[in-house]
Formats: sequence, C-alpha cells, structure tokens
Amino acid sequence: MTTLYIDADACPVKAEAERVATRHRLRMVLVSNGGLRPSANPLVEVVVVPEGPDFADMWIAERAGAGDVVVTADIPLAAKCVTAGARVLRHNGEAFTPANIGQQLAMRDLMADLRAANPLGMAGGGKPFSKADRSRFLDALEREIRAALRDGPSRAAP
Repeated sequence: MTTLYIDADACPVKAEAERVATRHRLRMVLVSNGGLRPSANPLVEVVVVPEGPDFADMWIAERAGAGDVVVTADIPLAAKCVTAGARVLRHNGEAFTPANIGQQLAMRDLMADLRAANPLGMAGGGKPFSKADRSRFLDALEREIRAALRDGPSRAAP
C-alpha cells in the first residue's frame, strides 16, 4: 500500500500534501523532531522522533520503499529513498530520480565545500518559496501519487 512520507521539519507544503493524500485516501506520515500539531484527519499520522541530527531522516529511510512517495529537501535522505524504490519530491515539485540523484549529491557536496572555503563568511541563501513553487509541487505530487498507485510496490522504479 502506498504511503506518503513527509520530512516535516520546515516543510512548507504539509497542508497541500494532506489535501492530495486525502483525495487519494492515502496514509500520510509527518515525521519531525516536534512542534507539529496533530491532525484531525484519520489518514494523517504525526511521528515525533528524538531531537538530533538526521533522526527524522533515518526514520523515513528505514520505512520508505517501492510504491511510496517521499517529500524532502534533504538530498542524502532522497538518495536513500530513491535507492529503496520510492518516488521522491522536493517541496517545489522537483523530482529526485535514479537518473539525477548522483548529480544532486555531487552538487550538494560541492556547495558545502564552497561554503566552507568562503573566507569572508558570506552566505548566499536560497530563493524564497513562491506560489509557482507551491503549484509545481501540487502538480508533481499528483503525478507521483498516481504513478505509485498505478505501478504499486512491485513495479515501482528502482
């Protein structure tokens, strides 16, 4: 059965994901270090993991697999989930796939090295989350859920 996992710490699209999951009658699991209000929706489960680096990521990575959909901005978590056969999206709708995850990991490492080597301590920061990002996310989530339901766990992409 398809489950929608949300790496919920700082996720700007929890409400949108819940609407899509509800429309498809999917179990949705919000995983965070705390601070989330429980949902009245019986399809939504809130999992609070211990505080600390990567506890939420480890929890999701241990459970997500073929036929599931994961929403995260964390590239190492995305890589683990893609390897396990899950479909993975960023909050802006960009998909992590077997074809692009290696490049995404390499770019992440390169950017970390550049930030560490910055002698002036200047940080660039990311662009703000826009309405267009939210719309792209909704379209992409709908596509990925439909594909996961159609393909099921046995035929999901590795």
